[in-house]
Amino acid sequence: MRVVIAGGGTGGHLFPGVALAREFERQRAGTKILFVGTARGLETRIIPKEGFDLRLIPIGGWVGQGGIRKMKTLLQLPSALWQSWRILREVRPDLVIGVGGYASAPVVMMAGMKRLPSVLVEPNAVPGLTNRLLASWVDRIYLSFEETTTWFKSRSRSVRVFGNPVRRDILSVTERSSGRSDKKTLLVMGGSQGSRAINRAMAEALTGLDAVKIRLRILHQSGEKDAAWLKERYSDQGFDATVLPFLSPVSEAYRDADLVVCRSGATTVAELTACGRPAILIPFPFATHGHQEKNARALAEAGAAELILERDLTGERLARTITALLAEPDRLERMSEQSRRLGRPDAAEKIVRDCLELVERVS
Repeated sequence: MRVVIAGGGTGGHLFPGVALAREFERQRAGTKILFVGTARGLETRIIPKEGFDLRLIPIGGWVGQGGIRKMKTLLQLPSALWQSWRILREVRPDLVIGVGGYASAPVVMMAGMKRLPSVLVEPNAVPGLTNRLLASWVDRIYLSFEETTTWFKSRSRSVRVFGNPVRRDILSVTERSSGRSDKKTLLVMGGSQGSRAINRAMAEALTGLDAVKIRLRILHQSGEKDAAWLKERYSDQGFDATVLPFLSPVSEAYRDADLVVCRSGATTVAELTACGRPAILIPFPFATHGHQEKNARALAEAGAAELILERDLTGERLARTITALLAEPDRLERMSEQSRRLGRPDAAEKIVRDCLELVERVS
């Protein structure tokens, strides 16, 4: 069996695709996977390390871009469609999956023109523009939230609400690492690219965390731009901290974590709930349709997380929240249980099983 997975750019798009690729290999031995992305996306770093083939096409973004960038994307579209057609002609896939991101649109559009079985994966409560436009081109649409079905009423028979696919190594994270020191581990993440707002807030929070630093270990995924100065700041303040531009594998970080400070994108939320980790969620305020805030509020209302909006984020408040939570291990355990109850760890398995049924039906 041959599967093309198109999209990427950020971890939120890419990692569900990786989860599906691994699940196809598990359910159908010998499946050949090809990822299609762009040169500017995270896929150029991640996919080769995962051992999958990657092809690149030239296409930029649209939503949130200025007039010049939109014009450039329009000018790139014919070439992107042509290269997508060449890739599909060469590979002759049994299935094409769009996971969102710049490369998803031309590949899925061309798959529709060639009448190849194709599906979309939409992890957010409010679907992105690309997936809304592509809905009529595909055979199935896989969603994470029931409320998202209202955007696809005309395709209701094609919609499945299975959840957001999570990589199997993260699903294996249940109990925390054995043989750890008495220190509590705080995991700080800002998404695949890092977060300047979270990085600055953590740096400012160190004064307020001084009283607990002897009992605290920090693992901080910073992104490339802030790694050097954050390392220096932690060192100057005497903290036991490891600062990395990117975490790989992130499953080991989750396994060690007693508490996570992070954004609330759909993939991050799916990972947190799959492994049951309590969190302080700081939604990215410019996410389309405010979906990160909606994700964070859902976890906070369920008792699985604390929510701090970025407009209210200060080093003092972050330090106060971290200190209070780490001082109450029973509360952290209750948050973990609530988080785990919200998870859908079988999402990848269900999506792949449904895809295999689709391919067999049309073959």
